Amino acid sequence: MTTCRAPREGFAPAARSTTSGVERYDAAMIRYQGTLYRPPSEAESLILQATIGCSYNECTFCGMYREKQFRVRPIEQLRAEIEWARERLPHTRKVFLADGDALVAKPAFLHQVLDALREAFPTLRRVSCYASPQALQIRTIEQMSALREAGLTQYYLGVESGHDEVLEFLKKGVDSAEMVRVAGKATAAGVRLSTMILLGAGGRRLSLEHARASARVVSAIQPRFVSTLVMTPVPDTPLWDLAEQGQVDELDAVELTTELRAFVADLELHRTVFRANHASNHLPIGGTLPKDKAVLLSTLDAILEEPDDAPFVPASLRGL
Repeated sequence: MTTCRAPREGFAPAARSTTSGVERYDAAMIRYQGTLYRPPSEAESLILQATIGCSYNECTFCGMYREKQFRVRPIEQLRAEIEWARERLPHTRKVFLADGDALVAKPAFLHQVLDALREAFPTLRRVSCYASPQALQIRTIEQMSALREAGLTQYYLGVESGHDEVLEFLKKGVDSAEMVRVAGKATAAGVRLSTMILLGAGGRRLSLEHARASARVVSAIQPRFVSTLVMTPVPDTPLWDLAEQGQVDELDAVELTTELRAFVADLELHRTVFRANHASNHLPIGGTLPKDKAVLLSTLDAILEEPDDAPFVPASLRGL
């Protein structure tokens, strides 16, 4: 799907019992299958695993769902887990639908999940999920608008790059023009978008081109949120194999700062929250654009002028 996120450990598995010869799903606790991932901003959310894995699962850099076969979970199981959460977490305000591609599930199924959530949590304010470009391709504006009205109001979209050669290397399955088009469908449906860009994805050869092209695409999308992550090879991915063969440039902190500076400089946003707070980042900064653009650029310039004194996060403390 998008990029690797900080994992959250699941609760103990739910129990299965039999009544009159019919198997019944008892949510003794919420059942998480495999390692669970969520965006940093969903740290306080109830996480509900509506789907398992990612329906696309071909991105070169992503190892989050390699061990999982994509499937949609039975609605009965989800209702049981929602009921379990209702009894123990009645004041839930935010829910994140995992795994990597919940939006690709049929709208009728998602409406059932959203109906159950609204009934269980009177204080519910937001339901969100990851959205792959492939899911956005198959969802119509009308479908997304209806889901938004039912409560699914925010998508996390891994743009990764606005440079077509980099997107091909990352195996995103779409080019930059298509990325803008499908993101525009979500915006037209009234859904808030949180987009991600992978610093370092263009290597040294395409570093600045990747940064500037990414800024153009993000500016065309006009998301509510944009964040940067650093491309990091992880085991059991094609990117890892290429890195082991010496075919992947891993940019140092100064090179990444130069790339980040070029990205921020070319952004033309109207009202977007910018963050570089993911654990992979070497320099956690943020602000609201365009209001804080000059301050961000000044901060980055000062760091590039005196990199030896920069507050870079040590490599040992960064990761996915």
